[in-house]
Amino acid sequence: MSREFPEIMAELRHARGLSQRAAAAELHISQALLSHYENGAREPGLRFVCRACDYYGVSADYLLGRSAQRTAAQEPETLAALVAELERVAGQIKMRLEEAET
Repeated sequence: MSREFPEIMAELRHARGLSQRAAAAELHISQALLSHYENGAREPGLRFVCRACDYYGVSADYLLGRSAQRTAAQEPETLAALVAELERVAGQIKMRLEEAET
């Protein structure tokens, strides 16, 4: 089941317990324009999509219905740091296991 931008926008707003008026004010648009976005009468521009992603803390792919994953994949340097940490911990575990065997 594919979800689309209008449904996702409304869902994100409801999840925060916001009225259209309150969300529109935070997003720096009119309540009428937000209503048009949420009911599919108008499509947003790229600037608004970026602003909405930042505001709701989701990726553009999620907001546009292209991914079920709410946030983007981690940056490669972050992944590299995680791999390095896992290798370090694995080394410590191996060393302790070897010590326990002797």
